[in-house]
Amino acid sequence: MAGVREAQGQLVFGLDIGTRSIVGTVGYLNGGRFHVLGQRIKEHDTRSMLDGQIHDIGRVAASIAHVKELLEEDLNRKLTEVCIAAAGRVLRTVTTHVEQAFEEDHQVTQEDVYALSTLGVERAYEEFQGNNDTEMKFYCVGYTPMRYYMNGYQIGNLEGHKVRRMAVDLIATFLPDDVVDGLYKAVETAGLHVANLTLEPIAAIQLAIPEKFRMLNMALVDVGAGTSDISITKDGTITAYGMIPVAGDSLTELLVQHCLVDFDTAEWIKRQAGEQESVEYQDIMGLPQAITAEEVAQVLSPKVQEMAKLAADCIKELNGGKSVSAVFVVGGGGMIPGYTESLAQELGIARERVAIRGQEVMQAIQFEVEDPRRDSLMVTPIGICLSYYEQSNNFIFVDFNGRRVKLYDNGRLSVADAAMQSDVTNEELFPRRGKPLTFSVNGKSRILRGQQGEAALIRVNGEPGDIHTQVRNGDRIEVVPSTAGEAASLELGRLPELEKRLHVAVNGARIDLPRTAYVNGERKNEYYLIQDDDEIQVQNFYTVEEIARFMDVPLGGAILVNDAPAQRQTRIYENFTLSFKVGEDLTYADLEEETAEEAAARRAAREAARQAAEETAREAAEAAVLAAVQEAAGDVSLSAAADGQKTPSEVGTAQAGPDPAFGTPAPAGGVSPLVELTVTANGQPVTLKGKAGYVFVDIFDFIRFDLNDSRGRNIVTLLNGRRAGYMEPLGEGDVIEIYWEDRKERSL
Repeated sequence: MAGVREAQGQLVFGLDIGTRSIVGTVGYLNGGRFHVLGQRIKEHDTRSMLDGQIHDIGRVAASIAHVKELLEEDLNRKLTEVCIAAAGRVLRTVTTHVEQAFEEDHQVTQEDVYALSTLGVERAYEEFQGNNDTEMKFYCVGYTPMRYYMNGYQIGNLEGHKVRRMAVDLIATFLPDDVVDGLYKAVETAGLHVANLTLEPIAAIQLAIPEKFRMLNMALVDVGAGTSDISITKDGTITAYGMIPVAGDSLTELLVQHCLVDFDTAEWIKRQAGEQESVEYQDIMGLPQAITAEEVAQVLSPKVQEMAKLAADCIKELNGGKSVSAVFVVGGGGMIPGYTESLAQELGIARERVAIRGQEVMQAIQFEVEDPRRDSLMVTPIGICLSYYEQSNNFIFVDFNGRRVKLYDNGRLSVADAAMQSDVTNEELFPRRGKPLTFSVNGKSRILRGQQGEAALIRVNGEPGDIHTQVRNGDRIEVVPSTAGEAASLELGRLPELEKRLHVAVNGARIDLPRTAYVNGERKNEYYLIQDDDEIQVQNFYTVEEIARFMDVPLGGAILVNDAPAQRQTRIYENFTLSFKVGEDLTYADLEEETAEEAAARRAAREAARQAAEETAREAAEAAVLAAVQEAAGDVSLSAAADGQKTPSEVGTAQAGPDPAFGTPAPAGGVSPLVELTVTANGQPVTLKGKAGYVFVDIFDFIRFDLNDSRGRNIVTLLNGRRAGYMEPLGEGDVIEIYWEDRKERSL
């Protein structure tokens, strides 16, 4: 025996931590057969576990340590790693489908299949997290590939095939954090490290229902002390897992009340009743008592039927609302008399199709221990060992910024995985941009991104790392979160539309003009900082007057744009030509002899220039009227007075003498007497009072006319049917018309 143990190398240590007992099994797989080298069982001294969950970690750890020490003595070697299984107390399952594609034909290796399954587990975890409707944190404790696909077709085993695309349907199981944590803590306290974690029904089905039977629609019920775990098979795969929190202990509790004994004595009575006709015991009063096996069966019968009904209902639910063809029962709780018969009745199938599985499923198990136990109680412990070869499913613990974090170990864990488990967001790991700037240019939306911030500072065990750095159990990870960059900022002049200059020719010289822009209807300079939601309109022209102002020269004489007469407000676009005299009328004394046609063209151009000048003067006069009226209304009177100019109220009250600006004579010899003057304004008689004389602009003191209602229109001012100058004198009976260019407004 010792030679066999020494020759085979690394052993697999499986531990079934049950509600009533702890079963330890050690062995190895060779040639398709599992060799059992060690087997030990230890019942809990107290009820330190209930319904498959650890309640007293210290006591359970002590029992684990005791089993471990016994096996170490049997094997003459230290055991440091162990495979365990969790009971499905609050079991959740997720079924998912994942695919992986290759650019060319790829021969699938065992590692490829493992990576595909791992990808499926990760996908299932993401889906579960998205649909988890409780505040409890869950962990994946096992998975089962249901179907593999090669290039879209179902296949039994991918390994060795050449594929362009492979996929898997996978069922993953999840349990709450407290269930998993309790198991890990108890095992670690006993001096062991968890090498693999699976689910009890997954472990049991490894042995109880071989793959060759999984084409049948069958169920496996693992009846323990605290829980009954259920698995369903169909079409060659495992299709569902479930659990009910009722098992053998609920029967023992009935005997506690009926026989008036403690729990351990009641458990002993239950077991003895299955082996002998009558059981003698002592109740808590110290009195000797006896109970027959028939009486025990009568006491337990209602509860056995209830357990069977709950199991049958769960089987039907997992199987799409219908019964299965057959049921295998394992576990100590399933050996209670009457259970299999009741389960068959509830499922509506023949009694012989519900059977306890034990020694008959262990044909591929080689026991190399003395007096081995081969009953249904050993199915799950051996299945735990076999699960180690089917899947590597483990958790590791790391220190993340001073906090202990548990991670599902898929063999490729990185800092990013630890950060995600610690609720660190991607924004805290990756450089963050500052606030973007959103605006529009000529009606088209535009977004400018903010500046990039600094990436997170990562150290693993004191050494520099990044989000891809691999982590292992016990690693110490420090992460300083990333920072956000500066908000986006842009000066108006840096817009591409404004960086390109406007080229025109002025008096034969080529000049470059900066483009201009209006922001929300208001002209801004190139240093203006664009704000969120600004609406920017870029001008692609200048007016003649704007060009003269830009060049800082007076605009005089006739104006020619592209050799055609123009006005001050004529628009100048890219590559236009502009000609004008600076501060004087155009003269042609210096021109060389010209032909009759050239002379005629020159005269026509001069006449056009004269008309344009008159039009410009008229527009200036209209603008002056508007300014003067606003001044008279009090808008600009203070600023005009500060500049030494006359306000409308002062016109007509000046000292005697000619007015050189307007040529309007004033009476000599002191202040003129006040007079009244009646005119017709917009069809209504109006009497002007309070001055010695009146000019056209005075009419606005005596009528109601909203000068702020221009809406882009020109004001029309007529005196006796002709255009009026704003300082033109008024006489008795004059007829005045004032209106906006598109329609008259005659409200007085």
